[in-house]
Amino acid sequence: MEKVPQLDDVIARLECAEHLDELQSAIEWLRDLYAVDDMVYHWVSSDGEQYGCGTYDPKWVLRYLEKGYLRIDPVVLGCYQHFHPVDWKRFDWSTKSARAFRKDAIAHGIGNQGFSIPIMGPNGQFALFTVSHTCDDAEWASFTELNRRDLILFAHYFNQTALRLEPGRKPEPTQPLSPREVETMTLLAVGYSRAQVADTLSISEHTLRVYIESARFKLGALNTTHAVARAMSRGQIVV
Repeated sequence: MEKVPQLDDVIARLECAEHLDELQSAIEWLRDLYAVDDMVYHWVSSDGEQYGCGTYDPKWVLRYLEKGYLRIDPVVLGCYQHFHPVDWKRFDWSTKSARAFRKDAIAHGIGNQGFSIPIMGPNGQFALFTVSHTCDDAEWASFTELNRRDLILFAHYFNQTALRLEPGRKPEPTQPLSPREVETMTLLAVGYSRAQVADTLSISEHTLRVYIESARFKLGALNTTHAVARAMSRGQIVV
């Protein structure tokens, strides 16, 4: 499994979306682009309203709902406790119910490997972006290492697009970034490490952290990657 280079194409497709239905076609296209078994985006608002799109077999989706698997799914339960992307192997599969759930999922075509990205949105919104596939551990580790950064960006772009297209859920306008903050976010977006950014801008890493934290606060972001995604999606930086 190799790194997929079409980041700009994916972002452009999401930015051009005008209806929620277009997220379904976008996630199917993205699944095919990455040549994985499945991709899923799902959100739950603070009042319990849900929206989702993805490529799971409809029979599995129906079974999941009928069995009430949301209450025992280790991926969902685990992601409520994490702010960072998590490989499925890190979740607790030791209980009898979790093992039975996993066996049932695999029997319905769900891959044995998975990578889920939790997103804490505005006003209590919780969302998940998940990639799953059937392969061995070494192949999966290589895939996630190569594509981790892009998948995190896609997750936040899917969420931003869903928020933009759903009435009443558009994020609050952000404060403009300073020129130094724009430079910092831009360099991070193109893959520079913090040390490389500090060297390029001829500043200390302590000063760099100040710029990053200031930009993150203005963007209402949970972490640096989320800040980069929001700055890009709102046109505050261009790469």
